[in-house]
Amino acid sequence: MAFKEYKELSLTNISKEILDFWKEKEIFKKSIDYRKNSPSFVFYEGPPSANGTPGIHHVMARTIKDIFCRYKTQKGYKVERKAGWDTHGLPVELGVEKELGITKKDIGETVSIENYNLACKKAVMKYTDQWEDLTDKIGFWINMNEPYKTYDSKYMESVWWLIKEIYKKGLLYKGYNVQPYSPKAGTGLSSHELNQPGTYKNVTDTSVTAQFKTINESLPQKLYRDTPLYILAWTTTPWTLPSNTALTVGAKIKYIVIETFNEYTSLPIRVLLAKDLVNKYFDKKYTQVNELSELFSKRNKNKIPYFVEQEINGKDLLGIKYEQIWSDSPLPVDNPENAFRVILGDFVSTEDGTGIVHTAPTFGADDAKVAKEASPEVPPLLIHDKEKNKVPLVDLEGKFRDELIGLGGKYVKNEYYDAEVPDKSVDIEIAIQLKKENKAFKVEKYVHSYPNCWRTDKPILYYPLDSWFIGVSKIRKSIFDSNKNINWKPKSTGDGRFGNWLSNANDWNLSRSRFWGIPLPIWVTKDKKEIKVIGSIKELIKEINISLSLGIMKSNPFQNFKVGDMSDENYKIIDLHKHVLDKVKLASKNNSPMFREKDLIDVWFDSGAMPYAQWHYPFENKQKIDKGDAFPADYIAEGVDQTRGWFYTLHIISNIVFNSVAYKNVISNGLVLDKTGQKMSKRLGNAIDPFKTLNIYGADATRWYMISNSNPWDNLKFELSGVEEVRRKFFGTLFNTYSFFSLYANIDKFCYDEDFITIKKRPELDRWIISELNSLIDDVDSAYNDYEPTKAARAISFFVQEKLSNWYVRLSRRRFWKGDYEKDKISGFQTLYDTLLAIAKLSAPIAPFYSDILYKDLVSNTKNKSFESVHLSEFPLSNKNQIDLPLESRINKARIITSLALSLRKKEQIKVRQPLKKLMVSARNIKEKNEIGLVKDQLCSEINIKEVMVIDDESNILIKEIKPNYKILGPKFGKEMKVIAQKINSFGINEIKEIEANGSISLSFDEKNINLDMNDIEIISKDIDGYAVASSQGITVALDIKLSEDLINEGRARELVNRLQNLRKNSGLKVTDKIDITLSKNKIIEKVISENKEYIKNETLAKKIIFGQSIKSDTKVIFDDEEIYMKIKKIEF
Repeated sequence: MAFKEYKELSLTNISKEILDFWKEKEIFKKSIDYRKNSPSFVFYEGPPSANGTPGIHHVMARTIKDIFCRYKTQKGYKVERKAGWDTHGLPVELGVEKELGITKKDIGETVSIENYNLACKKAVMKYTDQWEDLTDKIGFWINMNEPYKTYDSKYMESVWWLIKEIYKKGLLYKGYNVQPYSPKAGTGLSSHELNQPGTYKNVTDTSVTAQFKTINESLPQKLYRDTPLYILAWTTTPWTLPSNTALTVGAKIKYIVIETFNEYTSLPIRVLLAKDLVNKYFDKKYTQVNELSELFSKRNKNKIPYFVEQEINGKDLLGIKYEQIWSDSPLPVDNPENAFRVILGDFVSTEDGTGIVHTAPTFGADDAKVAKEASPEVPPLLIHDKEKNKVPLVDLEGKFRDELIGLGGKYVKNEYYDAEVPDKSVDIEIAIQLKKENKAFKVEKYVHSYPNCWRTDKPILYYPLDSWFIGVSKIRKSIFDSNKNINWKPKSTGDGRFGNWLSNANDWNLSRSRFWGIPLPIWVTKDKKEIKVIGSIKELIKEINISLSLGIMKSNPFQNFKVGDMSDENYKIIDLHKHVLDKVKLASKNNSPMFREKDLIDVWFDSGAMPYAQWHYPFENKQKIDKGDAFPADYIAEGVDQTRGWFYTLHIISNIVFNSVAYKNVISNGLVLDKTGQKMSKRLGNAIDPFKTLNIYGADATRWYMISNSNPWDNLKFELSGVEEVRRKFFGTLFNTYSFFSLYANIDKFCYDEDFITIKKRPELDRWIISELNSLIDDVDSAYNDYEPTKAARAISFFVQEKLSNWYVRLSRRRFWKGDYEKDKISGFQTLYDTLLAIAKLSAPIAPFYSDILYKDLVSNTKNKSFESVHLSEFPLSNKNQIDLPLESRINKARIITSLALSLRKKEQIKVRQPLKKLMVSARNIKEKNEIGLVKDQLCSEINIKEVMVIDDESNILIKEIKPNYKILGPKFGKEMKVIAQKINSFGINEIKEIEANGSISLSFDEKNINLDMNDIEIISKDIDGYAVASSQGITVALDIKLSEDLINEGRARELVNRLQNLRKNSGLKVTDKIDITLSKNKIIEKVISENKEYIKNETLAKKIIFGQSIKSDTKVIFDDEEIYMKIKKIEF
């Protein structure tokens, strides 16, 4: 038996090998089965839609999910992970419509709803293979053999049950009101859909400040004049002007009447607008006159004169009537006599516009509300269609109806045209017409934020619709309060973005006017007076049988379904989609037919129902929810956009139905951007192919890079060079450390058979790395437990690279290379073995593939208790008795001092192999002086110096100075930075000592107290003649850089040893092979050899060193521009 040795590191090959091993040995299944009697850790998978291909951001999202499931498994929990597919909704429908070359209006006409839905069902699983492949390759363990699908009848039945429960609680109602509507998708949208990231975009629209001509007879006496009075109202949606039926003013706002001339017609006009906005409208084009008589005399080509006539309070404008602004518009069908008048509204402000709101109740929620509250109520502009239904002037496709002369058949937004987009939008047409008719005061382009449909990326309209709602506004307080029990990462998202959203939550528009989705299980009579909400298939079949008995229905579409049979085969017999249920008619109490409400359920409800519907609750698996086996979730994670998507719907449903949170811990992932911070897209050509990335760099390097680079909730600027750096630095270092161990362990046949050497009996270096390891276990365990994977990854990386490899292994090389196989070497092997084993376990959640190969390679050659896979093992436990903080402190000081000294060597271009005379180190106190004194030998060895001198701060040999760190202070303190910087510049040695000792210092100025930390300042040390000086973390060193001839020759000896060792390696010699050395004759080298002969022989395992007149060799070393050639020969015994 021997530890496996490798020639090179290939993370991609390791991933393939381990993936095959997991599948062959069913390691994922075993990780659950082995813990079947353990407490559960509940994880929910937010279902992706498989009709789109996965991207690099999905690698990030699935890695974050996987990490904590693996960690909790190692901690002894049973962690079941059920995959799921989001199968309904707009993305699927729009893709199918594109594929079939149809639009929504063709469905049910040229293509049957049944065939359309069958096409959707087929299309939704289009890229399943790619998703499963990616999931495998990144090592995301989730049960994809038994996923829940939202189109399955069992899933849909559970959704029905939830809808009925919400209805029974009195929170489901039907309302007719103005809602966000997507003409290109053909459906209404909920408020949380409208607030998905990226829905609001800056657009440039034509804005019109329209002139509404008042009717003289309705004016207060003080406003009556011969010149007509126009009320000014501003809009960025001129297409809504034909539907105007009111103007809304603020009761407490002061308004001004101004007499002037219309800019476009030059006709004399009097206009009314808010006093605070006069200067905005009467700008450089206008000039004010003091007398009305001057109005005509001062009129010229350059300036339009205006005269301020009088002021009036908003409340005194109530009831003024005006002429309908669009002359071709019909009158409202209901109460037209109550239209076209001024009303009051408390939402009116003077922040923009004219202080008067153009009110079109059919196309604005605020408009509809204020019109309804007016007395008498202002009617919306509805007309009769051919079927005598009351409809707005704009149809559901976003076109003006034919009844509107001149505009009929035209889209209200140019973005709705699929081809042949007109040069002039209807907004421009309307503006031009209003100019001609003296009804436009000002027309200009205006940049503003406008919402687009989150799926079609086309503008939405606000449109009057009949919809079913969940009364979320009634439970705002309870949903807000329950959110306080959720651990959000980051906390700011839970308290801010999500919490604020909950505190202002609107009622949830549940209806969707589509075809592929879960139908609303609601039946109503023709007069809408009786409602039945169905909560199960059993209940539906019972109602169908009543209908059959009354002759309302002729056949039962579910006649082959066996009520009570919960088998998948039984449920596959039936289909609960729209094309089936629309044919189902139920019976009312008086035996009248009841018809299903035609809409579908918002697809976000589908996904929010998954905690229960994935288990077919409450029809099966009741204990999973009722006993808490699978509810609520201990952990979920999705993108930040889900704060108003899946996170929201989970929260609402669970609070209403179960009076509980749906999840206890949640990570809200940031975005994965390109290296410049731009959003990735195929259009921009900056998208990263996840499959190529994994094939080149391996899943472990990709996962580790993503997690260690930034917190999961921060946006990640993804760079392939960063993945390569992780592969080289972290995994390369860990691989080299294992390779070092396996090489020497195999030489000495170490397999942990020897008696365990107690920690107290091990050398100091071993005790130090063991102490550091136990501290690391504490830190990493705490980080994982707090859902802080970045802290864990960075702590492990730092330990492996800086402490284990760069310090412990480097200082231990001689122990493994030389000497007999006795206690000191065995202690080293046991220490390094245990450390690598612990690192494999600590890293396993983030780097599942390499951690497993490392674990397997280690345990395969020992008889110690082990598991088949690291993912079946237990997470390491920190042994507090093995933590020696004083030892850690002094060794880490040695590391810091070494790092400073080596950085000075690099700066001065003095190789480490060149010995130097002295290093001075400042100590801030007796404790630090003693600590440094105990590591002098290590410092001399590592820095290659002859002497370490520890000096007190008070010696004044090393003089420190303090400076402000302007880069940090500026953003932190703003205008106060200048004063703070002056204070810092006045600091002396006492303040420097305080901040070095405590890490911070208090500063008072202008009756304020602030704390400065080490990041706010820079401490530097003045150079000393003949020395190079550096400082870090409160430690200052001065390196003597003067070179004597003896030091130079010793350096040459070390350089020679280095070349000889490389020659040994390149010659293929074993580390134990003895050699003879032959060198070309040279006075310099002969002196070097004579002074350092034993050192050179010991380091190179040489028996003798001889000089030859002429040597033929490719290996040479240059000293003082002279070439010395060398050869080695293996000694055979």
